[in-house]
Amino acid sequence: MNVKSNPLRDAVVVALIASAAVSTAQAQEAANPTNLDRISVTGSRIKSTDVETSQPVLSLSRADIDKQGVTSVADILQRISASGAALNRTYNNGGDGSSGISLRNLGSERTLVLVNGRRWTTGITGSVDLNTIPTAMVERIDILKDGASTIYGSDAIAGVVNIILKNNFDGAEANVYKGQYSQGDGERDAYDFTLGTTTDRASLMLGASYVKEGKVMAGDRAISAGGPPFFSGQSTTGVPGSYIRNGERYVIINGAETLFDSDIHGYNTSPDNYLLTPQERTSLFATGSYNLTDNITFKTEALYNERKSEQLLAAMPVTGQRLSANSMYNPYGVDLTSVARRFNETGGRSFNQNVKNWHFYGGFEGFFEFADRTFDWDAGYRYDKTDENVLTYGLFNRANLAAAYGPSEMRDGKPVCVTAPGGAVIADCVPVNPLGGEGSISQDAINYTAFTAHDSSTLISKGYYANISGTIVPLPAGDLAFAAGYEYRKESGQFDPDAFIASGLSTGNGAKPTKGGYDLDEVYLELSIPVLADLPGAKLLDFSAATRYSKFSNFGNTTNNKFGFRWKPIDDLMLRGNYSEGFRAPSINDLYAGDADSFETFVDPCSLHSGRRSGAIAQRCAAEGVPGNFVQPGGGSGGRQGPEAFTWTSNDNLKPETSTSKTLGLVWSPSFVSGLNVTLDWWQIEVENAITRPDIQDIVNYCYTGSAQQQAVYCPLITRDPTYGTAVQNYAITNVRMPLLNLASYNVEGWDLGIAYRLPETSFGQFSINLDATYLSKWETKATADAVADGRQGTYLNQDPYWRIRGNLYVDWSFKDFGVNYGLRYKSGLKEECPFDPDEDPVAFAYCSDGAAGNYIGATTYHDIQFRYNTPWNGTINVGVNNLWDKQPPTSYVVAYNMFDPQYDLPGRYMYMQYKQKF
Repeated sequence: MNVKSNPLRDAVVVALIASAAVSTAQAQEAANPTNLDRISVTGSRIKSTDVETSQPVLSLSRADIDKQGVTSVADILQRISASGAALNRTYNNGGDGSSGISLRNLGSERTLVLVNGRRWTTGITGSVDLNTIPTAMVERIDILKDGASTIYGSDAIAGVVNIILKNNFDGAEANVYKGQYSQGDGERDAYDFTLGTTTDRASLMLGASYVKEGKVMAGDRAISAGGPPFFSGQSTTGVPGSYIRNGERYVIINGAETLFDSDIHGYNTSPDNYLLTPQERTSLFATGSYNLTDNITFKTEALYNERKSEQLLAAMPVTGQRLSANSMYNPYGVDLTSVARRFNETGGRSFNQNVKNWHFYGGFEGFFEFADRTFDWDAGYRYDKTDENVLTYGLFNRANLAAAYGPSEMRDGKPVCVTAPGGAVIADCVPVNPLGGEGSISQDAINYTAFTAHDSSTLISKGYYANISGTIVPLPAGDLAFAAGYEYRKESGQFDPDAFIASGLSTGNGAKPTKGGYDLDEVYLELSIPVLADLPGAKLLDFSAATRYSKFSNFGNTTNNKFGFRWKPIDDLMLRGNYSEGFRAPSINDLYAGDADSFETFVDPCSLHSGRRSGAIAQRCAAEGVPGNFVQPGGGSGGRQGPEAFTWTSNDNLKPETSTSKTLGLVWSPSFVSGLNVTLDWWQIEVENAITRPDIQDIVNYCYTGSAQQQAVYCPLITRDPTYGTAVQNYAITNVRMPLLNLASYNVEGWDLGIAYRLPETSFGQFSINLDATYLSKWETKATADAVADGRQGTYLNQDPYWRIRGNLYVDWSFKDFGVNYGLRYKSGLKEECPFDPDEDPVAFAYCSDGAAGNYIGATTYHDIQFRYNTPWNGTINVGVNNLWDKQPPTSYVVAYNMFDPQYDLPGRYMYMQYKQKF
C-alpha cells in the first residue's frame, strides 16, 4: 500500500494536527490548570479524573515489582492469576529464549502488549518477547482483563498488558542484584544505572541495564534427572550404536554382539539437557520531553536491547543409516541397516540466539481550549526493528554422513572414505565408526559430517497515529466525553534458514524461507455518556461505547464495537459490565512462513492394524489402490510415526480471528472499613475462526470418514506412495500437507477476585493485604465447528496446565525503615491421563493415582519472603527467598520433559539480595 497516496489517512492526520495547532496558538496563554489532573487509564483513550473504569484492571506498582525478587518482566507477569502457560526460560526443548504472557490460557498471540499505551513490537509469530523490555525502566504494569480491540486494535482478545515506563526522573539510581538456588546454581546477576534531570520545561532520563541469568542442568535435580521407574528422557538411540541384522536389532558390547534392550542399552538424555536456560540481556534506554509551549510537549523514547540465549539438548541421534558392508568399521561384511547412534562426541545440540531490538518513538502531545472546553491531543511516530541470528551446533550433513558410512579403508596409515573397495578416495571424507563406544568417532570425522547452522530473521514494525479527546456537550449528570483517532501501521518480516536446512540436507527438520508483510489503516471513536449522578439509588450511572474500523492490505476490513456501563447505587458499591468485540489478524508467520518438516504420529484407517478397514473406509481405500493386506509402516498397536517428514504450511488466505468478551462485576469500598477495596468480576471470552493447524489424525479421519465437503478439503492434502517399502507397505502415506486454517473455536469463562486492604497504621507498623485470584469455570475448544467440545478446565496436557484456581496472597508489614513481605502463590490440582499401558508397563502404570482413569497432580503452594531496610544514606536493601519451604513441583507423567511443567518453580529455594542506591 502506498502510504503517500491514501487520502483518508492524510486527511485525518492533517485535520487533527492542524486543528490542534491552531487552537493551541489561540489558547496558549489560557492553559487550564485542571488539565494536569486528567489522565487516560488502560482500556480507554478518554482522559478523566476517575481512574476506576467499567473494565477490570490489575495494577502492579514499582514497589509490587521489587517485592517479587525476580529479574524480568516475564517472571513478574507469569505469576499473576490470570496468566496461563507461556514460554519462559524453563522451556529448553522447543524454547527460543523468548518469554511471553498468555492471559486466560488463550496464547501469547491473543494478549496485546503495550508500552506507554502504544503497541510493542512482536516477532514474526505475532507474540511479544517480554525480554525486550528491561525491568529497570518499568514504573508500573497495568493488566486489563478484558478484550480491547476497539481501543487498541488487533490481538487484544484475552486482555491487554500496558507497561508504563519511568517518567520525569530526577537524580540518579543504581541497582545491584544477586541471586541463586540453594543448590548453588541458576545464578542471576543484574546491574542497572539510571540518571535523570527535570526542569520546568524539560526532562531527560538515560539508563543502562545488564542481566545475566545462569543455567540449571536437568541432571542436577532428582525429578528431572531421568532414569527408572519411568525412564524419563530415555532414548532407544544411545552409545554404542545399534543396528539391524537378520531382522533383529543388535548392539556390540565388549566385542560381543548382543540383542538390543532399550532399558539397558538405551540412553538417558536428561542429564545432558538444560532445565533452566541461560541468557544475557544488555539494554540502553533514554526518554525525554520538552515543553515547546505551555500547551505543547514533545516526547521521545529510544531503546536498544540485546539478548544472548542458549538451549542445550542431548547430542543428535543419527538414525536410519546404512553402514556399508565395505566400511572398515563393519565386522560382518554385509550391509547393516537402520543404524542408530548418538553422536555424544559433539557435546550436544546447542541453539544460540543473538537478538537485537531497536525502538524509537517521537511525538507531540498537548491540549487546547475551544468553546470553553478543553481538548487533549497527541500525534507521533513509532519504529521498531528486531534482528535475530541463531547458530545451531551439533547438526549433521546427510550427504556427508552417507559418504562417511560408506566404503572405507586404511590408506597410508589413515582411515579414508572410498567410492568402492580399492577405488578413489573421497576428498576430505573421514569414515565414522557408529558401532563403537563414546570416543570412537574421531574429531576429524565430526568435522566432516557436522555443520553449524546459521538462521536469521528480521521484523520491522512502524507506524504513526493521531488522537484527540475532550468533551462535547454538558449533560445533567456530567459532560459527554469522546476520544477519536487514526493509526497507520506497517509490518514486514522474513526468516532465512541455513542453506543446508532449507535444502533438506540436515539431520534436523527442514524449513523454507519466510518473507512477507502487510499494512493497515484504522480509525476509532470512543464515547463516555453520563446518565445519572448524585441521586438516590444512582450516585453514578454512565455508559461507554466505542467502535473501530480496521482496513488491512491482506484480508480486507473489520469493524468491532464495545459497550460498557458503571452504576453506583450507593457510594460504597459500583457495579460494572462490558460487551466487547475483538479480532486477531494473522501474523506474518501465519501468512507467509515457508514449508517446514514435521514428523507426525497417526493411525492409517487403511491399515489392517487399525481395525477400521471395513465398509465405506474399505471402499475408499480400495478406490485409491491401497491393497487389502496393507500394513502401515512402523511398530506398535496404535499410532505410528510417518516414515517421512510431513509438511507444515502457512496460508496467505487466512481471515482474522473474531471474539466476543463479556464482563460483569462489582467494586466494593465500604466506608465503615477504611482502606478496604474488593473487586469481583465474571468474565467470558468466545473466539471463532481461530487460526489452527488441523491435527494429523483429524486430517486422515475426515478424508476417510467425513462428509463429502470434508473429503473435498482434506483428501487432497494426503499423498500415498505406491512403491514405498515392502509389498505390504505399498501405498503408505509419505506426506500430508498440514496448512493453517480458520477452524477452531474457544469458549472460556471464569471469575476474578481482588482484595486490597491497607489496615490503619498502628504504633507497631503498617499492615496491608493483597489478594489476586482467578477461578476457571470453563475452558472449551473445538478443533472444527462440528467437533465435540474439549473441556480442559482442571486438566493437564503436555506443558499446558488449566488450573481451576490460581491465586496470590501477599501480606506486607512496614515499620519506619524496616519492612517484611510474605507471599503465597497457589495453583490448584490437575487431572492428567495415565500414559502407561497396564499390560506393557505395569510398574509405571501403578504410579498413576487413579489407574486407567488418570493421574492427579496435586495442588501446590509456594511461600516467598522478603526483608527490606531503608538505609540512612538513601539506599534500600532487599533480601529474600522464593519457595521458602523448598516445595517440590508436582510430578507429571504426560509432560514431555523433566517430569514437571515449566510453569512451576524449579526444585530448590531461590535466594537473592538487591541493593538500590538513590543519589
